[in-house]
Amino acid sequence: MQNMGSLMKQAQKIQAEMARVQEELSRKTVEASAGGGMVTVIANGKQEIMSVKIDPEVMKLGDIEMLQDLVLAAVNEALKKAQQMITEEMGKITGGLNIPGLGSF
Repeated sequence: MQNMGSLMKQAQKIQAEMARVQEELSRKTVEASAGGGMVTVIANGKQEIMSVKIDPEVMKLGDIEMLQDLVLAAVNEALKKAQQMITEEMGKITGGLNIPGLGSF
């Protein structure tokens, strides 16, 4: 039974470390842009969109569909980068083990 106790302590340690990293990730941000910087999106490590910036020149073009496509592309790229950041940080805790559910929150 001593091994079980040791295993439980290790699991608790990993859980505490994951909570710390998740808190840290909520303060970290990633940035993505589309259309050569015409639309820029910032997301945090909780995969929340923090800001969307649109270059005023885009509005002068009057092409709403293009603007929608640029916003969509920038948001998707920002979320992809946020997920990569989460995976990298959680990988440091799990030692690169692919444990389902540990890479996201």
